[in-house]
Amino acid sequence: MTAFFIAVTLAVAMCAASAFVILVVAGDRSATAARLSDLGVPAREKSGYRLRDTISLLTRPLAPIRNRLRSSDDELTYRLGLAGYRKPEDADTFLTAKLLTPVIGVLLATFTGSGNFALFALLLGWVGFFVPDLILIRAISKRKAVLGRALPDVMDLLVICMEAGLGMDQAVLKIAHETGSVHPELGEELLTISREQRAGKPRIDAWRSMADRIDLDTVRQFVAMLTQTERLGTPVARALGQFADSLRTDRLMQAEERAAKTTIKLIFPLVFFIFPALFVVLLGPAAISIMKGLQQTTK
Repeated sequence: MTAFFIAVTLAVAMCAASAFVILVVAGDRSATAARLSDLGVPAREKSGYRLRDTISLLTRPLAPIRNRLRSSDDELTYRLGLAGYRKPEDADTFLTAKLLTPVIGVLLATFTGSGNFALFALLLGWVGFFVPDLILIRAISKRKAVLGRALPDVMDLLVICMEAGLGMDQAVLKIAHETGSVHPELGEELLTISREQRAGKPRIDAWRSMADRIDLDTVRQFVAMLTQTERLGTPVARALGQFADSLRTDRLMQAEERAAKTTIKLIFPLVFFIFPALFVVLLGPAAISIMKGLQQTTK
């Protein structure tokens, strides 16, 4: 029975690989690709569209099942946005991955070679179904950490630009272009704020949208500070300077906290890895000498 599943798996994999190679080599004959060819789009961009259309064509039979999983489409789009995936096709890619990873888990269960195939298939399929969610949670936490580390530096630059005479909107746009290579995630968010304001969105609403997209407490505090300055009429540059000082203080305290935790974290590798090796090196020769002495005395 296992040999039959292995043969079926290899046949399906070979057919999928052959179809993928044929579609890529033959080229994309869609109207979008033809239009891009007429417009003179570079070959690298056309290959990206071709690969995307190829994957969409191969996963088209899964569309009905994928649409049934869209009961919480808004929540899924929000979670993908927190991770930085905001293209319309990212939701389809995520749902397709949730459908295919259990199948991959079941196929991996065929290589176990044991009699409990049903148990391994159920276990690996269940794990595979939640693998995309775990990867998404990891991506969200990683992006939040990157944005949190970049925010104090950006706030310092914003204070410098505003003290130099630039307005709030011009300073945001300049910082977005200047920090795009160093902090691309936060630079993209600042560019989004600038585009929204150009489209007619009020400044506070644009910053609130950014706070919702990032979901960081520091950004929400910054928005609350901007709202308070507009209501009370206080200078924005002075409030920004105080907020930047508080961010630097918080970052320094977090660094000191992590440094204080290192002494506790070093206990486990010291006890389980370093101390045994030291005992072997220091007490090993003495133990060998004692054993030799005992052997000689017994003789």
